[in-house]
Amino acid sequence: MTFPKMMSFREKTPRSPKSPLRRRRSSWTSSWLNNSTTSFKQVVSAVMQSQSPRSISKPQTPTDFEFSSNTDRTLSLPDSLLLKILHKLPESQNDDVSLVCKRWLNLQGRRIGTLRVLDLDFLLSGKLLSRFPKLTNVDLSNACIYPSRNSAILLSQKSISFRVSSNWDFVEENLLHSETVDRGLRVLGRGSCDLLRLVVINATEMGLLGLAEQCCDLQELELHKCNDNLLRGIAACENLRALRLVGSVDGLYTSSVSDIGLTILAQGCKRLVKLELSGCEGSFDGIRAIGQCCEFLEDFTVSHHRMDDGWIAALSCFQSLKTLTISSCPKMDSCPGPEELLGSCPALESLQLKRCCLSDKDGVRALFKVCDGATTVLIQDCWGLDDDSFSLAKAFRRVRFLSLEGCSVLTTGSLESVVLRWEELESMRVMSCKNIKDSEISPALSSLFSLLKELTWRPDTRSHLSSRLQGAGIGKRGSKFFKKR
Repeated sequence: MTFPKMMSFREKTPRSPKSPLRRRRSSWTSSWLNNSTTSFKQVVSAVMQSQSPRSISKPQTPTDFEFSSNTDRTLSLPDSLLLKILHKLPESQNDDVSLVCKRWLNLQGRRIGTLRVLDLDFLLSGKLLSRFPKLTNVDLSNACIYPSRNSAILLSQKSISFRVSSNWDFVEENLLHSETVDRGLRVLGRGSCDLLRLVVINATEMGLLGLAEQCCDLQELELHKCNDNLLRGIAACENLRALRLVGSVDGLYTSSVSDIGLTILAQGCKRLVKLELSGCEGSFDGIRAIGQCCEFLEDFTVSHHRMDDGWIAALSCFQSLKTLTISSCPKMDSCPGPEELLGSCPALESLQLKRCCLSDKDGVRALFKVCDGATTVLIQDCWGLDDDSFSLAKAFRRVRFLSLEGCSVLTTGSLESVVLRWEELESMRVMSCKNIKDSEISPALSSLFSLLKELTWRPDTRSHLSSRLQGAGIGKRGSKFFKKR
């Protein structure tokens, strides 16, 4: 039997240039059949390359333009536009954004302005400023301490937190040397001209001067392990507005800030608006120098003070002070001087006492006398505030808001005798004062409560919690729930 001669596929393909099949894109089947030696993988690769936009020399219409699945469409976007898009993302996605590609990693670094450095070598190598060129807020406190990397014990003291070993005793040798810290400040100053806030430990006068020459816009500074010599470099920070000085911290490090350092500070930082002295020494002369020179100071905080007697009397020299905060002080002022010589702060609006010992009646009397014009009085978790000490609060002339929290010794009668004398009182907040009883409220005090604009009254939180849980079945003994069947 004979079969008719089969025509090959190549012979059937028309050769006329006018044929519509000539203009049709080649498919993978035709390419494979026309060249029997070509593998299937090579055919597919050739077809994809021929159909890609880059291989077409003629201009294509939007309908004919096709994107490959591997094409990065963000490559055509400028950095400025891509940064605006990335700014719209939530902060929780910052880490994911930096893992997309190197370009996004660099753009993400330009977005970050606040950073806590854990290793000073990262700054000394120059990688920090190349990775984050737009830093405005840098915290070097953790980087200035030798960490114990293999320990699970975390020690925290306010803004400082680092890991320590179980048999580790903190001594001065655990801090980086001052020369190393100063070298890091010089590197930071050369690359961060827009720096606005800095936190550092164990720096020296020369390191601070070098930083101030480069970072003229520095507005907020926090100096740990501060001393009188370091404060000589403060004058170079002409635009400084907020300053926190930490002298000694029990168990961590010791340093001394005396009246000499406070006087240098007062003469060099006359534009200060906010100042905090923590663990600093001094006396009447140093505080008076600050009050006389820093005419724009509005917020003054004293914590863990080690000052000599008589420093409270110098507070009357602060003519623009609006907020006075005293926290974590085991004593006030045992010898403030004659009461008739005590002045007052004319612009003071708020007095805040937090975690202080108020058993020294002479110091409390002098403090209330100097702050007699305050409109807001806040006393939180202060021990030693008994009825006699709180009765000294009658010296306040125009209190509008009173907040008491954690005053466990204060009684209802003492509270009533004081607040009934304040004619301008508008709001009151009483929390966790267990000796103030609802059953002891007099009709006069109840009438005052009805006139207040705002009242938060939870002196006995235990009884309040019991009333809230009443009927919920919580707080009963387990034997009532787990009975034997």
